This record gives sequence, C-alpha cells and structure tokens, in this order.
Amino acid sequence: MSAPEVKYTQIFINNEWKNSVSGKTFPTINPSTGEKTCAVQEGDKADIDLAVKAAREAMKLGSPWRKMDASQRGRLMYRLAELVDRDAEYLARLETVDNGMVIRTSRTSMKRGADLLRYFAGWADKVHGKTIPIDGDYFCYTRREPIGVVGAIVPWNFPIPLLFKKLGPTLCCGNATVIKPAEQTPLTAIYIGALCKEAGFPPGVVNIVPGYGPTAGAAISEHMDVDIVTFTGSVEVAKIIQQAAGRSNLKHVAIESGGKSPNIVFADADMAYAVEVSHNAINTHSGQVCLAGSRTFVQEDIYDEFVKRSVERAKKRVVGDPYDEKTESGPQIDQEGYDKVMEMIESGKQQGAKLECGGNRMAGKNGYFIEPAVFSNVQDDMRIAREEIFGPVQQIIKFKTIEEVIERANRTSFGLAASVLTKDIDKAITIANSVQAGIVWVNIYGVVPTQAPFGGFKMSGLGREGGEDVLNEFCEVKTVRFYFYE
Repeated sequence: MSAPEVKYTQIFINNEWKNSVSGKTFPTINPSTGEKTCAVQEGDKADIDLAVKAAREAMKLGSPWRKMDASQRGRLMYRLAELVDRDAEYLARLETVDNGMVIRTSRTSMKRGADLLRYFAGWADKVHGKTIPIDGDYFCYTRREPIGVVGAIVPWNFPIPLLFKKLGPTLCCGNATVIKPAEQTPLTAIYIGALCKEAGFPPGVVNIVPGYGPTAGAAISEHMDVDIVTFTGSVEVAKIIQQAAGRSNLKHVAIESGGKSPNIVFADADMAYAVEVSHNAINTHSGQVCLAGSRTFVQEDIYDEFVKRSVERAKKRVVGDPYDEKTESGPQIDQEGYDKVMEMIESGKQQGAKLECGGNRMAGKNGYFIEPAVFSNVQDDMRIAREEIFGPVQQIIKFKTIEEVIERANRTSFGLAASVLTKDIDKAITIANSVQAGIVWVNIYGVVPTQAPFGGFKMSGLGREGGEDVLNEFCEVKTVRFYFYE
C-alpha cells in the first residue's frame, strides 16, 4: 500500500482556495521516513483576519446560514458525514502518511469522525430554550443562540476525530468557525474544506487556515472578533490561550489539555486480561494519546508476575510500517516528540527506575520509531510518574491497599481519566467514586463513545467535548421577559 496523492495544500476561506498573504509555505513531514511529503500554505495573522471576517459575515443576521432551518443544518451535516464515508479510505491513507498512525487506526478514525458528525447532526433541531413560570404578570422564555465565531485549534494526534469533536457542535448550534489544524498534520483537515463546500455549507461557515501556533494560533486566541476558542493540546499552550483570551475580548475558552491517568490493577483481576488492557492503554498510537493509562498501579501480591508478563507483551508488539495491516504501532510524530520521549526514558533510568525492556530507537528505521519501554520500581516523585511523556513508556508502580492507591492516584495536577481492573464490584465503585478524573473505566480502557461527555478535572481542561454537555459551550442563553399591562 502506498501513500496517496495530496490534492489540497492551500488555505480554505469563504469556500475558496487561497495562497497565504505572506506567500510562505511550510513542509509537512512523513514521520515514518523523516522526509518531506509536500509544502503547505502557511497562514498567519493576516490570513486569520480574512478567515474571521468571512466567518463573521456568515454569522450576520439575515445571512443564508442564520436564516437556515435548524433541520437543514442537520441535513448538511449528514451529507458531510456521507462524504467522509465516501472518501474514508483516501483520508485514512492520507492520515497515515501525515501522522504515522497505523492504517487500521486511521480507518477507525475516519469512521469515528463521520459518527461524530451524525450524532451532532441529530441535535441540530433539538437545541432549544424553555418557558419559565416566573412570579408576576410576565411571560418568560429563554433562547439558545449561536455563540458566534468559533476558533478551533486542533491537535496532531487524532486529527479527524478531534476536528469533528469541535466542528460537530459548532455547526449543530449554528456557529461559523476558523479552524487551525496542527502544523504537523494539516492534510486531512484541509481536505475536509473541500468536502464542506461539496456538502453545501454557505461561504464563510467553515474556514481552514494551516499554520504555526505562535502565529496563526495566537492570532485566533487574541482576535477581538472570535467568540470562543476550543483547544486540545498541552497545558503550557492552554495557559497562553487563556491569557490571550483575557487580554483581548474575554472570549470563552474550552480546553482539553492532557493527563497522567492512573490504571489500577487489583490482585483479583484476571492477569492475562489486565496485562493486555494495560499494555494497550499506554501503547496505542505509540503512546501519543491524551488519555493514555500512563501510570500503571499494580497491587503488590501480583506485581512481579505482572511486570514479567508486561515485558513479554511489549517485546512482542509489532512496531514498523504503518501501512502494514499487521503493524500495531508506528513512529512518534516528529523529531521533537521523539527527543522528548527519549529524554524522559533517560530521566527514568537516572532517577532509579528499572528499564525492563525497550526504550531504544528501532534499528533499521529512518523515521521516529521507539521500542516500547517498560519501567519497574517506579516511585511517585520520579518525572516519568509525574509528567506526560506522550510515548510508548509503561511505568508499573506497586501499591498495597485501596486507600493508599486512591491517594496516590489523585496526587497529580491532571485529572483526565482513570481505570480500575478488578472482579470486586465494591472496589470498582469505590475507585470510580474516589478518583479525581473526568472519565473512569472499569475493566476496560480507552472506550470513548460519541454520545458521552469527554473532559477532565484540574489541569486536564475546562468544559466537556462529546455528548449533550458540549452544546452548552457553543451557545449563549438569552432570557426574554414580557410584561402584559391593561
């Protein structure tokens, strides 16, 4: 299987393809080879200004988008989902060359993206207000109106699902948007612009500006005509966006900013099953997952055997060509991501954790491939147990009691996800009710249904994505009161 032809590399504004105002381009790199795939138009502040102007025009009272029936908005979204399905194989292959994601995961991502669109399309004509029986001779009702222009800053690890997690509720609620895809993985997002036009969305409703965070991303965050920024990425960048929102127009901010999620294995869990679940919790997509189970707590009775089996499983993981159907993991996203993971592995060794296997560059590979690593004898104060690594590095941590592991699991500034593997329903419910996390799994890991809210506690973010809850982020509530007089 070969990489597909790249069809679109320009900026998409007002349903038209444009070169950047500056004339600059930037390269997108294939992580599997380290080689340039193509040059992409590099948007910056000038291009963001044009995109926001187009979006603001689309949001004017009386515009085709504002006058469109909510049910018709839903039909356009259903049509876009059909087009994603139609081109799913092309998009999956394009994602794999741009992101390094194994082809099986890329295909699943396209299906998930289309499913997200369909879910939110169904909500389009069900976003409504209430009548409220207030005291006195009044008639009171609320309206849920579009918040306005949405700035969407999309990460590189799962470009299509995370794009549609933002675009779905944006369109469903009747907003217009300016999307900045990650500079590492812009190609599938740009292609979606062509599908939006084909689906029939009016000009200015969807605008896509590839570029870098400090220029294009900053321009969105600071723009006086952007009403909300929805961002997925690092805590460091999330803080910059919040500060920019405060300095400009006090725009709304919705954030998902990673985690250091505990995966708790009790002695009564099925050993083979727990090892496999825990292995995939950290190694899926080469560990480049915000909700990865990156702290594996294992009860002391089974600790040594669990470590032994985890090492055996890690050594069997197939890492290599992401276009090969048998491959389980591809490369890290780029040189910077590769260097960070290797630096964290080295810190683990220096701080006294035992590297049981892996942690080296894959021999004979030109891209950013790392052997899955397993650490034992990990202590809570080590960097590998505190910081998000975003790589295939499993840290196995010993615990004795349920009270102890709850306290240690919560001893983090993150709170995105957690899981527990046990046959004891009392333990499962106690953990689920006690860990400080927005998502808790029992006897499974990583299931993220379209219909349920997704988001974290503490520094893992603000607000929720997915499910009905996210609609609150993209609407303003207006209260109207009538007085009836003689």
